[in-house]
Amino acid sequence: MDIVNNSVRSKRRKRIKRHRKIITILLGLVVLDIVFFIISNIILERKFNRTNYTSQSALDWQLILANPWNPIPKNFTVETESFNNGHSVDKRIFDDLEKMLDDARKEGLSPIICSSYRTPEKQKSLYKNKISKYLSDGFSNQEAAIEAAKWVAVPGTSEHQTGLAVDIVAESYQILDKGQENTSEQKWLMQNSYKYGFILRYPENKSDITGICYEPWHYRYVGKEAAKEIHKKGICLEEYLEQIL
Repeated sequence: MDIVNNSVRSKRRKRIKRHRKIITILLGLVVLDIVFFIISNIILERKFNRTNYTSQSALDWQLILANPWNPIPKNFTVETESFNNGHSVDKRIFDDLEKMLDDARKEGLSPIICSSYRTPEKQKSLYKNKISKYLSDGFSNQEAAIEAAKWVAVPGTSEHQTGLAVDIVAESYQILDKGQENTSEQKWLMQNSYKYGFILRYPENKSDITGICYEPWHYRYVGKEAAKEIHKKGICLEEYLEQIL
């Protein structure tokens, strides 16, 4: 009888322990969602004396600004066109992007699009995953969210959601780090992308202005006129808008 009772108690303890583990995991997910929501709004509401250009450039689709201080309008929509590999962009920039990549290949280069248009759900998933990584590295909730936002834009502020941005890497080096700048593909793109209406969106010395760390793989379509001016002056999109608005 004692053996039976002990067996029952043992099973009950295991069941309770399992239930507690499930509850702990669920609570953790809830906390992460709450932290995500709070920190995201803190980041967006910071007062940096930045001008909100989104509404000012609404009529010029090529110059819409998405950064920590300028979220994408809630009613924003985009009609995309897809490449054979499944990546898609705003259909209005498709031809220029395709020509840029084709011309690079004619030079013996092998550029590859590794990221393009993202749905709001996709962007949220990427941001939460980045937060989780920093949390696992020992960062506090607030620190993790802030550090994550330096590399993955807070949902609603990502250029990838506009369909105007692409991440391009060299086929021979597909790691998204500073080493990307040393590839022949990036050297060519940095020198020639403006001819097709694109700019290197997050230059190395502009992080305090763009709100995003240096990304020698992220290209943004702004139109050929603006791209030429930005490339010539060595400025970023925010600085260009300061000049024309």
